Amino acid sequence: MKPPPFDYQRADSVEMAVAALARAGSDAKIIAGGQSLVPMLNFRLLRPSLLIDINRIAGLSFIEDDGDGLRIGALARHRHLEVSPLIARFFPGVAEAMSHVAHLAIRNRGTIGGSLSHADPAAELPMLAMLLDAELVIASPRGRRTAQAGTFFLGALTTDLAEDELLTEVRLPKLPAGSGWGFAEVARRHGDFALAAVAATLSCDGDGAVATARIAMTGVGDTPLRAREAEALLLGRAVGPSGLAAVAEAVRTAAAPATDLHASADYRRHLVSVLAQRAVAAAWQRAQEASP
Repeated sequence: MKPPPFDYQRADSVEMAVAALARAGSDAKIIAGGQSLVPMLNFRLLRPSLLIDINRIAGLSFIEDDGDGLRIGALARHRHLEVSPLIARFFPGVAEAMSHVAHLAIRNRGTIGGSLSHADPAAELPMLAMLLDAELVIASPRGRRTAQAGTFFLGALTTDLAEDELLTEVRLPKLPAGSGWGFAEVARRHGDFALAAVAATLSCDGDGAVATARIAMTGVGDTPLRAREAEALLLGRAVGPSGLAAVAEAVRTAAAPATDLHASADYRRHLVSVLAQRAVAAAWQRAQEASP
């Protein structure tokens, strides 16, 4: 298969990229890793008149500690997150999740900015952005703005980005000291999109009870979801079998999957409830081990 004809422009700066987007409007697409865009072009699901290549923009592939959190450039590759010492230190759950993304060749090319902007409802990075309360820095001809992950994802393959906007940076606030993490995913084959996945973080207070709890899931809705009611059930108590069962039921209720050729909605609800128990149990164990 071959893509439809298009013009090509290489941007050397963020300003050049957003100016080109503004001129072309809805007829332009950004290309970075191309791991989602190129297949859609080849299947003729998209017919842009212009591709704007941002790979040569300097200073967009960093991972930096600014004290309060990590700053990650939009051109950082999945593989960078998988092997980064800073990610391993502050967000080991992210490193673990990245090992489940497709295959190594794709992780070497796919970018964090591309994945978040594409907003596939079965992808890991949008779920992690929701889990970690990520802040997204977005550039346009009007300047820069910051969006919260919780309001950025509007629907399947749909985000808050305007036609002339470019995601340039992701900021992850650091977790409370002694936080534990858990990640669980099921796919039909290694490297396939997740049928369902769950990620969780927990921290303990001085009495050994849950002080903070976050649970996010993907593959079970048009966008990544936070299981807010399940999170509330965990606060102020130790995690035991009855608590895990209550979390599983709350997650099952919060999920909004559709039936497709890969799995039924009922199966995905069951799957995500089981994965939630696994992720929360792992996060609880690690939080206890990390507590003084």
